[in-house]
Amino acid sequence: MAKKKMKMPKSTLALLVVAIGLLLFTTVGGARAALTYFSDTYTSQFNMRHIGITLLENGKPVSARNYNVNQKSDNLEGKWQYSGDGILLTNMLAEGEDLVLGHTYDEKLSVKNTSSDGNENGIDEYVRVTVRKYWLDADGKKATDLSPELIEIHFTDTDWILDEASHTEERDVLYYRHILPVDEETLTPFADTLTISDKVPYTVKQTESKDENGKTVITTTYKYDGYQFVLEAEADGVQTHNAKDAIRSAWGVEASFSGDEITGVTH
Repeated sequence: MAKKKMKMPKSTLALLVVAIGLLLFTTVGGARAALTYFSDTYTSQFNMRHIGITLLENGKPVSARNYNVNQKSDNLEGKWQYSGDGILLTNMLAEGEDLVLGHTYDEKLSVKNTSSDGNENGIDEYVRVTVRKYWLDADGKKATDLSPELIEIHFTDTDWILDEASHTEERDVLYYRHILPVDEETLTPFADTLTISDKVPYTVKQTESKDENGKTVITTTYKYDGYQFVLEAEADGVQTHNAKDAIRSAWGVEASFSGDEITGVTH
C-alpha cells in the first residue's frame, strides 16, 4: 500500500508560536514553533554584559534571544534582543516536498552560544533544552487522549544527558555535558531525526448507536482526524561562573561535575 502523504502549506507567524497545517486526506496534522529563552529570574541576580543562545535546525538559525546590557531600556526585558521566525520544520522538508508518514527525516536540532553578538563581552555557558510534543484538536485544545509517542523525535546521547526523572510522554529535558564556548555550536545535535508514525491513519475508534428500527449501527472513524501534532523545542543557558549555584537557581536541579563536564542532575 502506498504511504499516505501530508501536504505542508505555507505558514504564518504568530508571535513566537506558530502552527503549521499538514493535510492527511481529511486529517489535519501540524508542527509548532521553537522558542529560546533564559531564566529572567536568574539573569537579574548577577552583573553580566552579554548572554545569548540560538536554536539551530539542520544548521540554520530558528530562533535566538540575546541579552545586551548596553541596550537602552528602563527594564530587564527591554535588554533582550530577539531574532529568527521561530518556526520548526521549515528547514526539514525541501520546497514543495510532502511529509510522508512513517518516513524518518533528518531533523538535527542543536544550540549555538551567540552571547557575543558581535561584541567581545560574550560568556561561556552551560545549556539545556526542553522538547515537548503533543496533539491539538481543531479548537487548539490539547488532546490528552492521543499519544505523543506517535511523534517520534530521536535524541542523541554522546554529548547530552537525558533527564529521565523529568521524562513524560509529552516532555523531555536534556543537558549539554560540556561548557559551550562563545560563538561555538554544540559538538553534536540533541536530536537528529523526526518520524510521524505511520500508525496514525490506521488508529481508529468505533461507536455504537441504534437506528430507527432498533438495529445496532457501528461507526468507525479515524481517531486522529482533525488534529494537529505539535513539536516544541526550548533552549536556555546559564553562566559557568559558580555553575552549581547558577544551575540550581535557574533550573532547579543539582548538577554533578567531573572537572568542567556535567555528569548528571538530580531533583
